[in-house]
Amino acid sequence: MNQLNQLKQYTKVVADTGDFTAIEAYQPEDTTTNPSLLLKAAAQADYQIDIAEAIEFAREQSSDEQQQVQDACDMFAVKIGKRLLNQIPGFNSTEVDARLSFSKQATIDKAHRIIQLYKKLEVDPSRVLIKIASTWEGIQAARELEKQGIRCNLTLLFHFVQARACAEAGAFLISPFVGRIYDWYKNDQNLEDIAIENDPGVESVSRIYHYYKQHQHHTIVMGASFRKVEQVLALAGCDRLTISPALLAQLTEQTSTVQRKLEFTGAFKAQPEPLSEAEFRWQMNQDAMATEKTAEGIRKFAEDQIRLETIIREQLIKS
Repeated sequence: MNQLNQLKQYTKVVADTGDFTAIEAYQPEDTTTNPSLLLKAAAQADYQIDIAEAIEFAREQSSDEQQQVQDACDMFAVKIGKRLLNQIPGFNSTEVDARLSFSKQATIDKAHRIIQLYKKLEVDPSRVLIKIASTWEGIQAARELEKQGIRCNLTLLFHFVQARACAEAGAFLISPFVGRIYDWYKNDQNLEDIAIENDPGVESVSRIYHYYKQHQHHTIVMGASFRKVEQVLALAGCDRLTISPALLAQLTEQTSTVQRKLEFTGAFKAQPEPLSEAEFRWQMNQDAMATEKTAEGIRKFAEDQIRLETIIREQLIKS
């Protein structure tokens, strides 16, 4: 049995891609997209029909060009989500515009818009996760959305305090970023590599996983952003892992034994008093890695969203 199939015995595997061929090959439980993946899809021939239909929809909604661009981008993301959901049994995550990461209400409004569009395409909204950056405002938006029955995936998560706040808000799922934590410490310490037993990204997810189980939080932990197979295997047993096609391919090519690494067997503890906004912001402020990587991730997703809008706008003008 290859390592991917062994891993699936302990962990639900999620494909971190919009590549339908890869999804068919590796048969993940769930899928997830982000602005970077949508931008990549928009440049491929297979997705041009989706862009054209999204633009046609946007024209029917408004005569204002900027509104048309936003509507077309939202519909394009949802159309890709629908195509992915047709290939998998579980959830697809669709991301809120990163430029809204510091506005609770704007995030809530965009989440409702995304769900509305999924309903328009006759997709069961219970299979959709709204992907939101793990800022204080994003987490509070998720708190309200969860109360309304809209499930959320809190992403760009680099610090334990973000994970704790997400659980206290009742978030359905979090995506702590293993590889980007690893990247920061490797660059900060000018290292060629970090041994897997000392990998700070792996350690972060392991700590979150055990804290959640110990305090009986129901929020799902989905490790994300892997740089190498060793990081994936070091978290075998995590609730979910979202893995790129390149690493999924490596897992299918290897047959050495996969051992479960994460499994809670300790005693339960009472949950502490909920975090305050001041405590959250102070702990984030005190961690250079978490502060820098969260900000960098938001900037990068915003940049890719703007590039996607440029592509949509150019096609709007041409058509």
